[in-house]
Amino acid sequence: MVPHLVTALTGPINELEQRVLDSMPAIERWFRLEWMEHTPPFYSSVDIRNAGFKLAPVDTNLFPGGWNNLTPEMLPLAVQAAMAAIEKICPEARNLLVIPENHTRNTFYLSNLAQLARIFHMAGLNVRIGSISPDVKKPMRIELPGGESLTIEPVVRSKRRLGLKDFDPCTILLNNDLSAGIPGILEDIHEQYLLPPPHAGWPVRRKSHHFKSYEEVSKRFGKLLGIDPWLINPMFNQCGEVNFAEDTGMECLTTNVDALLGKIRRKYKEYGINEKPFV
Repeated sequence: MVPHLVTALTGPINELEQRVLDSMPAIERWFRLEWMEHTPPFYSSVDIRNAGFKLAPVDTNLFPGGWNNLTPEMLPLAVQAAMAAIEKICPEARNLLVIPENHTRNTFYLSNLAQLARIFHMAGLNVRIGSISPDVKKPMRIELPGGESLTIEPVVRSKRRLGLKDFDPCTILLNNDLSAGIPGILEDIHEQYLLPPPHAGWPVRRKSHHFKSYEEVSKRFGKLLGIDPWLINPMFNQCGEVNFAEDTGMECLTTNVDALLGKIRRKYKEYGINEKPFV
């Protein structure tokens, strides 16, 4: 089953997109070989910017939301992907506990949780949602737009396991980016699968490291397609001296922005792009 765009194309496919479409068999084989060498994230979302002449990711989320934006036509593909992902990690999985973000009153995010739970339920799992927020002390039933409802329950931690009062999951799915740090309740869990691992959260990850790694990947991928890696790679600079709270390091930021704009202008000139670069 191949997904179809909800919105129709408004013009002809540009050269870069056509190159990607024409190279699809080689691209799929490349991904297949890469996944044999490197364990892919259990799930993720990528924010992509398409300028027409350039197509590049600007953000990768290892604790993705937005599942409620999937169209009904995409649901079978999502269920199939969920089944394949679970089979690789824990083929005997029966119970799945989803741990959401602590801001549980956002209806868009809650609709996302409902869709995520639905996907894994259709993949053959018993799914419950448990919050690690200290504010959640008893089960909460929340009504959602469209007549749906969602129940969020407080998690219960035993010596070696995490679950709910009457629910012992074999797999725990984090939909919480742990931006406030890794809470103690998630530490030293060795008898259950915790996906993604807590060290994938923002207290440990750095975007500068991510883009540096992606830069190397884009070079290999560009060689595969026979294109300049710049066409699929966002330029970036790192300035570690900035502190917005104390209003320090602004000179470093200005210097790096100017340098980056200069690099972009040179690339625009190389490709005859009559656009004004921005950061």
